[in-house]
Order: sequence, then structure tokens, then C-alpha cells
Amino acid sequence: MIHTNRIKPGSIVVVIVTAFLLCVSLFPYYYMLLQSLLPWEKVDKTIVPGGLSLISYQSLLHPADNSDPFVWIRALINSFIVSVPTALISVAVGLLTGFASSKLNYKGKKAIYSSLLFQMFFPVVVLLVPRYMIVKPLANTYFGMILPMCISVWGVFMYINYFRTVPNSIFEAARIDGASNFKCLYKIALPATKSISIIVFLSIFMMRWTDLMWDMLIAPKQEMQTLNVMISARINSVMSIPGTMYAASVVLTLPVIIIFLIFSKHFREGIDFMLK
Repeated sequence: MIHTNRIKPGSIVVVIVTAFLLCVSLFPYYYMLLQSLLPWEKVDKTIVPGGLSLISYQSLLHPADNSDPFVWIRALINSFIVSVPTALISVAVGLLTGFASSKLNYKGKKAIYSSLLFQMFFPVVVLLVPRYMIVKPLANTYFGMILPMCISVWGVFMYINYFRTVPNSIFEAARIDGASNFKCLYKIALPATKSISIIVFLSIFMMRWTDLMWDMLIAPKQEMQTLNVMISARINSVMSIPGTMYAASVVLTLPVIIIFLIFSKHFREGIDFMLK
């Protein structure tokens, strides 16, 4: 007897809806890339590829108004200088805080945990002005752009929740063998949190890479502007040639996509842990 696998109508509907939502989510990226590759007279006038050109990318390096072509490259470098250290420090702070909050006993532990939890209820915008007043002396410096963004409460809770799944007996056995808390952290905790560390790094990197409000507030000087700030600042002055803005947006998006593709395996593992 031959059994045939029939496709249920419900499955077809799910596939169609999923495909539609996928197309809707990817269309802005397709549109941005296409418009950056079209001649300027066709920008925002078609969604069909044809007669592609690199003039928008060339204009980033050789502006028609003879302005400094290095400003875009400098802005891209600034974005990396700001985003990478912020993400790395956030991972280090989250790892140390998560380990201490989950595996160590000390006075004030519950108070610190409650304060971290309480902070999550405040929108970022509420803390924007107080944060600026505190670090105002560091305005227009990399330290002012990086330091206030180095503590991610979300990252801390990611590590806390992970360490709670690790049996205490593992660390107790290491301490019996003479391992210090730092050695337990370095030899046991750090290797075990590879996937979590990567997902925290990627998430903080992407949030910092696309952050606009803080960079506009703390670093208004042109030589300190990140790429997204420069795009925002120039959008009104170059509306006559929007292809250049699309090209700059592609350059802004490309590093995030590349980093995600490189670490996609660990990103999926981290997502699986978050869904458990």
C-alpha cells in the first residue's frame, strides 16, 4: 500500500503568509540597495533593476560640491571606534556582574540586583539629559561617546539567567581544587558563555552602531560624527541627490550584516537559549 503525504491547506496558508512577511521585511533593504545603484535620474522612480551605476558611491568619495571626501570615511571609522569598544566593555561588565550576582555571596547582593531590575523600567530617553549633564566635560571625545553606553542591563540579565542554569557544584569542585573566583570565571565561566557573549556583543554592537540621539547630543562636531549622524545631518542638504544617501545607508548597514553572517551559528545558539 502506497502512502502519499498530502499537503494540508493550513500549511500552504502558513507558507504563503510567511513568504509575504519575509518579502515585506526584506523589501526596504532591496529598495535601499537598488536606489544606491541607479543613476541619479532614476532614483526613487523605479523598483526594477536596470542601467545600474556606481555614481552614488563615487559621490561619497568625490562630492560634486568639492567638499572634503574624507568626511564619510572618517564618519565610518568613528562608528567602528565607538561601537566596538562599547560592545566589548558591555560584554566584560555583563560577564563579571552576571557571574558575581549568580555564583557569589556578598552583602548588598539583593539590593544591587533590585536596582538593576528597577532601572529597566526607565525609558532611555528619560535618562538622556541627566546622562549628558554628568559627562558634559567629555563632550566631543570618544570617551564621552563610549563610557556612558558601556553598561547594558539587558546584557547583565542575559548572563545572570545563563549562570543560573550552570550547577553550583562545578564551581564548588573547582574551589576545592584551589581555584580562585577569578580562575573559575576565566577557566569555566568564560568558555561556557561563548554563544551568550557573542549574542550580547552583536546586540550591543548593533544598538550602538545605529544609535543616533546620544551621538548627536554629545558629539556635534563634524570630525567626531558617526556615519548615522552624518546621514541625518546631511539629509536635507542633499535631497536633490538622494542616491548618495542611499549609498551611505548601504555602507552603514553592510558591517552589521557581515558580522551577523560570520557569527550566525552562535547567534542562533544564543537565541535558542533565550527561548528556553
